[in-house]
Formats: sequence, C-alpha cells, structure tokens
Amino acid sequence: MKVLITCPPMLGLMDEFKPLFAAKAIEVDCPPVVQTLSVEELKSLIPQYDGWIIGDDPATREVFQNGKSGKLKAAVKWGVGVDNVDFTAAQELGILVANTPRMFGAEVADIAMGYVIALARQTFMIDRAVRAGTWLKPAGISLGDKTVALVGFGDIGRNTAKRLLAADMQVIAYDPYFQAVEGLEAVQPATWPARLEEADLIVLTCALTNENRHMLNSETLAKAKPGVRVINVARGPLIDQAALVEALSSGQVHSAALDVFEMEPLPEASALRPFEQCIFGSHNASNTVDAVRRASYQAMHLLFDFLGCA
Repeated sequence: MKVLITCPPMLGLMDEFKPLFAAKAIEVDCPPVVQTLSVEELKSLIPQYDGWIIGDDPATREVFQNGKSGKLKAAVKWGVGVDNVDFTAAQELGILVANTPRMFGAEVADIAMGYVIALARQTFMIDRAVRAGTWLKPAGISLGDKTVALVGFGDIGRNTAKRLLAADMQVIAYDPYFQAVEGLEAVQPATWPARLEEADLIVLTCALTNENRHMLNSETLAKAKPGVRVINVARGPLIDQAALVEALSSGQVHSAALDVFEMEPLPEASALRPFEQCIFGSHNASNTVDAVRRASYQAMHLLFDFLGCA
C-alpha cells in the first residue's frame, strides 16, 4: 500500500514517523509542500495512493473523484479545520474520511493570547524600530477590564477565554452553539454582531463556514469601537481583507495580528504588508513539536484503521 502526506507540520517529523509506516508495509510519499498542493497537482498524484493525510490542501470533489478512479480508499484531515475538505463527496464516493479534532486548543490559544498582548503593548513594532536603530516608546493599553469579542467558543475559543479571563479581561463570546462551561461562567454569550461596539479587541477562533465567510467586513468593522485591535488565528476568509485594509488606513482598526489570510502564503503585493503596526504569521499557530506529534499519531492511527492495518 501507498500513502500520500501533504501536511507541512507533519513532514517536519517524518524521520520519526516513517518506521511506523514501514512496519505495516506501507510506502509513504512526502512531496515538498510550502502550504498546499494545487487541485491539478492533487488530481495527478492521488489515484496512485491507497491513503492520504491531508493538510490545508483543496480536497475537493474533483480530487476525490480522481482518487476513487484509482486506489484511494481513505483520507484523514490532519488537524481541526475541515473547510478545505469535501467530506460529503468523499462519503458519497465510498472513501473513508475523518479529521483529528481537539488537538490544538491550548496551542492556538497561546498564540491568540500572545497576539493580544503584542497588539496591546505594540511589542513587535517596538522590536522592529529598535532593530532599525530608533528608540520607539509608544504608549500601549492595559489588559485589565478591556473587553474582547471572542468569535468561536469551541476548543480553541474556550482555551482562549480561559487565558483572557486570567488577564482580568471581559469576554463576549459569539457562537451559535454556545454552551456554558464550568470555570468560564464570566463569559457573556451574544449574537454577532451585537455589542461589537464594546470590544477593544476582536479575536477570531471559529471554524470557517459558508455562513460566516467575510463576517468581519466593512459593515461590521464600522460597528466596532474606533481603534479596535483584530486578531485572527482561525481562517483567513473570515475577514474581508480589502475592508480590513481600509479600516487600518482610516484608523478604525488600530492594528491586526493575522496568522491566516485569504490567500496563503501572503502575496508579495498584498496591501496589508505596509502596515508596520500589524503582526503576520504563517498559518503556524498550532505548530509545536508536542502538538504536531500528538495530531500526527492520531492521524496515522485513524488511517491505519481505515486501511485495515491498525
């Protein structure tokens, strides 16, 4: 049997994982991937494989159909997000498919909280100024008693709320499936975009759906408190980037910390790049050695089970 792996974080630990595949007589291929392979690349590759561990690649109906025309029997989405995978198509085609939920709540929440502090105190901008030979001393904002609009109250959202509350911040949570959690009773549920004008920071941690694409747009940004700080550790298309650029230019948004973008990697010509007060990541919030190992073992065991070699 042959397995394709296209998940960049997992590829970094393949020397550790390859013996596990070899022990089950599975040949594993790991093409070089910066962020994703294209639909055309996947259509060409996938028919020769029995299994596939998916990263953020476009696992579309078309890709799965090509896989089904060949040997593809099973696929596992590495990680939590599933917006890039057509689960319905896979199931209709008889391809076993799953993801690895609840793997990165703490890790992504750590980055979200780090971004909250960094934007509040402008630490990254100070760092860049000092490296450039200037001695910048901007006045930041204190965290205590500031209000955060937290979008998403799943595993990542709850872990983020725990950290925000520990910093004496007020948390308004937006999630259509909100459920109260012991220890997080101070979190106040609301319906988006109600009370957005109260928020000093907006933190996006939710899954991407057809319904919430561009939920942060020119209209909702206009409702926000002037000078709001925006953080996205979820999915790029939750934000209308053109609207965000306009809001940054006008000062309606003070700054943004973005680990994800509408197009990844961020294009050289992106209008976001000139904003020195912003922080940019490389869709890397979940990437710790511990979390990658945890999610990778889960993905491998699921795939082995699907392929009948657990």
